[in-house]
Amino acid sequence: MISNQILQNTIDGIKAITRIDLCVMDTEGKPLASTMNNSEKYETPAFAFVDSPAESQVIQGYQFFKVYDDHQLEYIILAKGDSDDVYMVGKMVTFQIQSLMVAYKERFDKDNFIKSLLLDNLLLVDIYNRAKKLHIETEARRVVYLIETKNEKDTTALETVRSLFSGKTKDFITAVDEKNIIVVKEIKKTDSHDELMSTARMILDMLNTEAMAKVRVAYGTIVNEIKDISRSYKEAKMALDVGKIFYEDRRVVAYSNLGIGRLIYQLPMSLCKMFIKEIFDGKTPDSFDEETIITINKFFENSLNVSETSRQLYIHRNTLVYRLDKLQKSTNLDLRVFEDAITFKIALMVVKYMKYMEENDN
Repeated sequence: MISNQILQNTIDGIKAITRIDLCVMDTEGKPLASTMNNSEKYETPAFAFVDSPAESQVIQGYQFFKVYDDHQLEYIILAKGDSDDVYMVGKMVTFQIQSLMVAYKERFDKDNFIKSLLLDNLLLVDIYNRAKKLHIETEARRVVYLIETKNEKDTTALETVRSLFSGKTKDFITAVDEKNIIVVKEIKKTDSHDELMSTARMILDMLNTEAMAKVRVAYGTIVNEIKDISRSYKEAKMALDVGKIFYEDRRVVAYSNLGIGRLIYQLPMSLCKMFIKEIFDGKTPDSFDEETIITINKFFENSLNVSETSRQLYIHRNTLVYRLDKLQKSTNLDLRVFEDAITFKIALMVVKYMKYMEENDN
């Protein structure tokens, strides 16, 4: 349950204070963490000590101690020396590791509860009963952040996020799959959208700097009851997908700021295909040449301004007009007309959505 690194850090700290060498072994006598170089040679005595009824024992100038987890033997502690002082240090290490196991078990229980909550795997009555037992506030303002990492099982990114919120005991950091880190954050009554965005950008900057990870951050809306956390999580998931499809340049995406992308994302595929067939008559924007695509994008960037678009494309105004006329003939849409421009823009977004869904279905 406790990582070997945590065990090593614990006994390193105690040795630095007491100057007594220590070793933590499993119930087969295998060293898990040690401050001594020859701990392997005590594997056999440690294994024999497991079957002994004694809670502590001196063997070959070393003291052995047992560490239990709910009456189940979990670790063997080896302390170098047979004096009373060594015995006291050994008992202290035993107590420290037992306390760590309790803390980690509580965190593990809370982690499982939050995962089940996010995935809607709990009945309403179970949510409130388990929250009460785990001392988790049921009525508090919370929001769910979803962090997508580039690499699967990115433990560095996960630990970086945990360190960022280490002082926030009411926040929960977990994961329900191998690429996404989830932060369930409790927020103040006065926190607004600006504070939520600020936290998202802080997470992004920290991961870019500390973990050297390229990530996307999305978050849902604020909920006031623990039963609604799953809703904020689903919103964050949608925001992440919509952001990847329609707003590739955004590294932070809020569910409350998805614009028309939210509507298109919820359209059935059959309706999308019907719409594209109606607009492009069997063609798709993929069939347009690169020059046409660049012209279209630049024209939209400049709010349908012919003069500014031709200037930025370094072409004559008449050349741009010719390209737009040519596009109008093939699509029956004149991008200089506001209504046609809106239709064309939506059609482009629908095509992006369809391509994304097809690629992710395969």
